[in-house]
Amino acid sequence: MATVEKRRDSYRITVSAGYDVSGKQLRQRMTWTPEPGMTNKQVEKELNKQAVLFEEKVKTGKYIDSNIKFADFAEKWIKDYAEKQLAPTTVASYKRYLKRTNAAIGHIRLDRLRPNHLVEFYNNLAEEGIREDYKYKANIDLDDFLKKKKVSRKTLAKEAHVSEKTVAHACKGNSINPDSARNICKYLDIKLRESFEEQKTGQLSGNTILHYHHLISSILTSAVQWQVIASNPADHVKSPKIERKEAAYLNDEEALHLIELLDSEPVQYRVIITLLLYTGLRRGEACGLEWKDIDFDNKTISIDRASQYIPKEGIITTDTKNYSSVRTITVSQTALKMLKVYRVWQTSERLKVGDKWIDRDRLFTKWNGEPIHPDTITNWFHAFIQKTDLPDIHIHSLRHTNATLSIAHHINIRVVSKMLGHSQTSTTMNISMSTS
Repeated sequence: MATVEKRRDSYRITVSAGYDVSGKQLRQRMTWTPEPGMTNKQVEKELNKQAVLFEEKVKTGKYIDSNIKFADFAEKWIKDYAEKQLAPTTVASYKRYLKRTNAAIGHIRLDRLRPNHLVEFYNNLAEEGIREDYKYKANIDLDDFLKKKKVSRKTLAKEAHVSEKTVAHACKGNSINPDSARNICKYLDIKLRESFEEQKTGQLSGNTILHYHHLISSILTSAVQWQVIASNPADHVKSPKIERKEAAYLNDEEALHLIELLDSEPVQYRVIITLLLYTGLRRGEACGLEWKDIDFDNKTISIDRASQYIPKEGIITTDTKNYSSVRTITVSQTALKMLKVYRVWQTSERLKVGDKWIDRDRLFTKWNGEPIHPDTITNWFHAFIQKTDLPDIHIHSLRHTNATLSIAHHINIRVVSKMLGHSQTSTTMNISMSTS
């Protein structure tokens, strides 16, 4: 039974929340303040209602005390809100961000969290050496080592499955990514820790720090909505600045050159890269395509799912029917012809595998028919670009290229926006403006 105590212009409602392991009674309290102008009868009626509601919240575990620590509330927010309302990939990224966030402010009670705590955290994120990822730099004379081994740079690149540009960087003493360093060491039969040294890759970008701010703000907004705290400290903190970088893309001549260079590459990679360029699809959307999505008669492709990778869960397929990115786009006869040829090739590959093939109806697969890992495409494209004379673009640059060239060729902005799956044309215009 709730007990009520009058305290000047407010009332304190206390409810028993059971006992702890030592037998001590636990109590939860809340303060209720009547609205100005309420009569004594109205106050009494509303006070009884608040007491009953509060007691019900405590008994059902729905009440959260404002002295809860940020880390504990964030965990509850992930479980009760994020995992139920947000995309799995978004939840996974939030959990990654929370590791560093909780280390900084997780111990602070929500009712004691202040804007200055957040400012200090953001300033810390902007410091040099804060990034957790790293690269490797050779601490041996790699060129001299290769001469002794009688191995050329070209042979090393081929046998270690890295680009010649990566080998050149390593030989010059420049930093390379961990996977490339491991592959080189494996082929040369040398120990990674003895031949390469770790190097932190510097500062977090302003955009990454802004993601932290948005996450913290979202969590604290829920805390206000759930009546755990009265106001959101993040509302009183200026959003971290982000650097406006020019989006990487190809011009007309470079796009044509890309298609020419792809002609001698493996069939599956040639098709998916060309398709990304022709359609402006997101990487995950292309990986999620199934043959039933291709309407050869009406010359359209339907996009209503995406294939994504989540650590510890593996490759998942997300249904995008609740998102504005669901769409049906018209594709060229050239693209459809390419897909028809590709389907014949895939059928022949399936017959080679026989009963080991797992039929998922996917366009782009592993050797056994399972959905291809999205990073496989990204990594292949990175290695491919490194050995060409094209600008140093990444897989998402193909989407920017499609948007920019479409607008440059006077295709209506609304048509381009619809093809790309943007909910607002302003997003499409931002791409155009950033590449102009």
